[in-house]
Amino acid sequence: MARYTEDLMASVVADLKAQARILHRQISRGESRAVTRTRLLPEFKDHDLAALQAAIRRRHCLTIVARELGFQGWPHAVGVLGGTESTDFGTLLYPDGADAHWNIWSASYAEARAIREQHGGYLLAYRRHFFIVDRYFIETIGLQPDDPDWELIGRDWVKPRHVDARERLYGKLIRRRALAKSA
Repeated sequence: MARYTEDLMASVVADLKAQARILHRQISRGESRAVTRTRLLPEFKDHDLAALQAAIRRRHCLTIVARELGFQGWPHAVGVLGGTESTDFGTLLYPDGADAHWNIWSASYAEARAIREQHGGYLLAYRRHFFIVDRYFIETIGLQPDDPDWELIGRDWVKPRHVDARERLYGKLIRRRALAKSA
């Protein structure tokens, strides 16, 4: 089981590395959309194209991809996706446009879990906070609320019963975001 979980996490991380590799190539070709994305990093805010192309490295592209997903940087993304970072989940699960939904917030995991157990829903995390959402929120972020992996994790993203199921959900979510971004 541990090997399977490692393979899943490796798959999600490999997808992100592939996105960073593509971004790096696009920057080297001077594609305006890719160059604009580099402005996410303060050190490249004022670089002209030639200076940017000379200075950009793959590690910068990994950081850009991670930050676009709501993580502090590449190590934070790998830690969250791999399940080793459990105090700050980033903002991936609460994207722009999600604030139109009704949800219950809590600074305490224990309180959030009790509320979810009493009222149902899905327990998610945003940075160091926890929130309970309904199926429509899950659809809005790009996942299927009836996906069997939700039952396997106990509808608890923070402390899932089956970590491998959460890894699959992470993978689906990240891949859907990448598809939406490229469209």
